[in-house]
Amino acid sequence: MEKYQMDLSVQEKAKYKTIANRIRRLIDDNKIEDGEKLPSIRALSELLGVNTVTIVNAYKKLENEGYAIQKKGSGTYTKKMSDSNRSFKREYSNDLKIISGDSKGYIDFTGETMSTEIFPIVNFKKVLNEVLDRDGAEALITQESLGYEGLRETISRVFWDGNVKSDDILIVTGAQQGIDIISKALINHNDCVLVEKPTYSGALSVFKARKANIMELPIQKNGIDTEKLEKMLMKNSISCFYAMSYFQNPSGMSYGMEEKKRILQLAEIYDFFIIEDDYLSELIMDDSIPYKSFKSLDQNNRVIYVKSFSKIFLPGIRLGYLIAPQKYKESIQNTKFNTDIATSSMMQRALDLYINRGYWKEYISVLRDIYKVRYSFMDKCISEKLGSKVEYLSPGGGLHFYLKISDSIDINSMQLYKCAKAHNVLVTPGTIFYKNPADGNKYFRISFSKTDEAQIEKGIEILSGIISEFQ
Repeated sequence: MEKYQMDLSVQEKAKYKTIANRIRRLIDDNKIEDGEKLPSIRALSELLGVNTVTIVNAYKKLENEGYAIQKKGSGTYTKKMSDSNRSFKREYSNDLKIISGDSKGYIDFTGETMSTEIFPIVNFKKVLNEVLDRDGAEALITQESLGYEGLRETISRVFWDGNVKSDDILIVTGAQQGIDIISKALINHNDCVLVEKPTYSGALSVFKARKANIMELPIQKNGIDTEKLEKMLMKNSISCFYAMSYFQNPSGMSYGMEEKKRILQLAEIYDFFIIEDDYLSELIMDDSIPYKSFKSLDQNNRVIYVKSFSKIFLPGIRLGYLIAPQKYKESIQNTKFNTDIATSSMMQRALDLYINRGYWKEYISVLRDIYKVRYSFMDKCISEKLGSKVEYLSPGGGLHFYLKISDSIDINSMQLYKCAKAHNVLVTPGTIFYKNPADGNKYFRISFSKTDEAQIEKGIEILSGIISEFQ
């Protein structure tokens, strides 16, 4: 235990970060071995003279950074990733922190959330004040394990036409927590988990932390190939399939109706559940794309539905919800309670009122109009300025495009990322979206969520110039 000793007497805040950083250095320096069990939460809190919550948060930080894994009923263990991959993730993460703190001078194509300039702060301020006038201190103090009942009833009525019971809805702090809770509740070590290739890096991190066996099937225009899926299922027993039904991150692809129905049939035949991450279905730009979720088509209780309000609404409110079949409901709810007991009551009440006042519908309508223009403009710029230098499919909506650099051009996404950053343009390299980072060497993602038309045009011109230098 001596190597864990550190002086926290001068730390006034964020002690958990200091502890996590110290342990991370010990791992990097091989003073803590790969797979070594970390001290129990209680033992380390007593050694350092801090409360147990501080240690819990430190260990969570290490898990999120890929330095630790929690084994249910056993404790927390160290977990090493390759030095190059870890180094890049740290560099990329630091870059995003810099940009989020001060975006002046940068063209930020990495955004995954709404621009703050678009958000109607006046209306949200109104509902916050109204909630405080109506509910007083209760809005700040009351905690409900499933989430604020009013919001759950509103979600049931407005988004599901009453076809989902409010008691089946669990409020979470965004889709990331939803995926994490589901994984901790239902996925055991060495379970086979199927994901799209490529897929959301946050989900990959969660499944890796559970020490699941991650299997991949390529995502294409209408989703994964269901024939390849069935062939895989004949040879392998999978626990679950994680799917982003609309404008998949990063590919931008959406599932066709026939693909959804067939995957649901296969889930019943081969006994696995589907984690549906309904990512950006509000931003359908192409009228030929109908909205019909896996959940709405599910006749056999195979789908666990996850939805975040943070992406489409305001990241800072950290709200989302999930709907689980009865079979999994209790286990998932218990895991949520063990994770953080309850989600912010104040923000839940404000969102509930915001939806019921009609502001939500109005906001989504304005948002779609603004982003439809940006979407079309970026599509046009890619076609005109990048031309044969890249390959891509227009997604028909969402917030981003996923591009493949032509095989004839000798530049990979890491080189492009670094060169673009030097020119004050940020892109997301494809390496972070794959189980094997090398599979994303020729891919990169650009988003228009935080860029206007002038920035889009200038940024793509810069990317075109960089790629041309390697042509």
